[in-house]
Amino acid sequence: MKSWSLATRIVSSVLSAVTLSLLALSLAVAGFTRHEITERLDNSLQEVSERLQATVAAQPHGSQSDNVAWVPDVGPRTLAYQVVDQAGHVVLRSQNAPVRPFVSDIRTGFTSTPHFRVYVAAPTMTAYRVLVGEPTLHRRGATWRATAIAVMPVLMSLPVIWWLVRLIVRRALRPLDRLHDEMQSRGSGNLRPVPSLDLPVELVPIQHAVNTLLSRLETALSTERAFAASAAHELRNPLAALLAQVQMLGRMVQPDPEAGRRVDIIAERTRRLGRTVEKLLQFSRATSGIAFRRNRFDLLTVVHVLVDDLGHNPHDGQGIVLTLNGISHIFVHGDMDATGIMLRNLLENALLHGKHGTPVRVTVLPDGGIDITNDCPALPPDMLDRLTSPFVRGGTGTHGSGLGLAIASNIATQMDAILHLRSPLDGSGRGFGVCVTFPGSDMT
Repeated sequence: MKSWSLATRIVSSVLSAVTLSLLALSLAVAGFTRHEITERLDNSLQEVSERLQATVAAQPHGSQSDNVAWVPDVGPRTLAYQVVDQAGHVVLRSQNAPVRPFVSDIRTGFTSTPHFRVYVAAPTMTAYRVLVGEPTLHRRGATWRATAIAVMPVLMSLPVIWWLVRLIVRRALRPLDRLHDEMQSRGSGNLRPVPSLDLPVELVPIQHAVNTLLSRLETALSTERAFAASAAHELRNPLAALLAQVQMLGRMVQPDPEAGRRVDIIAERTRRLGRTVEKLLQFSRATSGIAFRRNRFDLLTVVHVLVDDLGHNPHDGQGIVLTLNGISHIFVHGDMDATGIMLRNLLENALLHGKHGTPVRVTVLPDGGIDITNDCPALPPDMLDRLTSPFVRGGTGTHGSGLGLAIASNIATQMDAILHLRSPLDGSGRGFGVCVTFPGSDMT
């Protein structure tokens, strides 16, 4: 599911509503302004025409036609006028008026031509009619300027409105951001309650619910860890004592081969039971969150200890070959004990299921990953996908608990490490490999 931000959604929604409202308002204002400007200009045009008509009626005219009244400072935006006789001839015009009448059908009222907005004054007692034309260029310019003066402030206020809305929303959601940061820092070993953050009443129930959940989780994890520790102590001692008694019994029944064989079977079953109990306890600790702590430690120190411990006690002639590739330290963040449990299980799994007489290879990769490989028949893909589930065995015929890879997978998940299984190995038709990569590793 795609992630989204509450603040971004609120800001975008509010701004969309405000922007659409302002645009609708701007269009309404523009239309109203255009109508008003047109009406005012028409009124002025009509007033000028009627006054000229009255002036023409009061002045005598000769029969000469097409007289031009030259007026200084006449430009393309200046009103133009014509005085037309009954025959439709222009007897007097302004210098910016055309030679022919503005309109062919001279009737009282407004008429629009491609270049002029014309008003024909009502006839008086004189035989002459006055036509006054306003250049369309002037009218269009005046209309656009008036519209821009009315609309531009609204449009120019949009960035200010956007900034104010964003500032107000961000400030209003600041308590939610603080709660988010506090909750995000929880987990990974930090189960402390969320402190008082001066939250609004809508968020206080969430804080109380989170604190209650963290308290119950801390209690559950502490109880489970205490149980695992107590169970380990209570189970290891009886099993060790039982194995010791069985071994002493074996010495006492040495003359009887059948009894000695049965004693060996009991001893072997006791050892297997001890290993199973140990794995169950490790699995319990892994699922209880043992690896949530975050401390900086040297990963290669753990690897060296485990290789020395398991490599000096090879299983059926097997050993461990460690390749460092010139790397002396790998510093990672996590729990050292949990990392030791994870790597021990991976190494024990490789030794248990590897081919007899073929060493297990541990390679330190250039990116800080630890790659563990062993020789064995290749596993089918469906089996490889299920190996990290509890009590799933690889089918090699070797007795195991089926918990080693499950324990390692649980711990890797808690440490945000990547556990990659592969079989067969590259360039070979057999073998099994596990690569563990830790985030944010620092190598020297």
